[in-house]
Amino acid sequence: MSIAEAACSYAVMILHDDKLPVTAENISSLLKSAKVSVESYWPSLFAKLAEKRNVEDLIASGGGGGAPVAVAAAPVAAAGGGGGAAAAPAAEEKKKEEPQEESDDDMGFSLFD
Repeated sequence: MSIAEAACSYAVMILHDDKLPVTAENISSLLKSAKVSVESYWPSLFAKLAEKRNVEDLIASGGGGGAPVAVAAAPVAAAGGGGGAAAAPAAEEKKKEEPQEESDDDMGFSLFD
């Protein structure tokens, strides 16, 4: 994540928390007062995202990543006895998820990477 993306993300969260409208102008104003310079398209990009999606849902989703796999693997490790037999399904789950992640990389870019 670039500095511009992080700064705009924080600005959106601040505006949402203060119950102010999340607009490109407000994001730019907040970034200017924080003395953070970003390219002019970033505030409008994040304002459009906040307009189309609920900011609370975006915050709650946390970006996805690999957390569900790690959480699913934790109870298997804690089970103790028979751990060798239980570890195999976890490895199969990881193999099943890889094609989904690769499909995001097929285009060579992502909006937030």
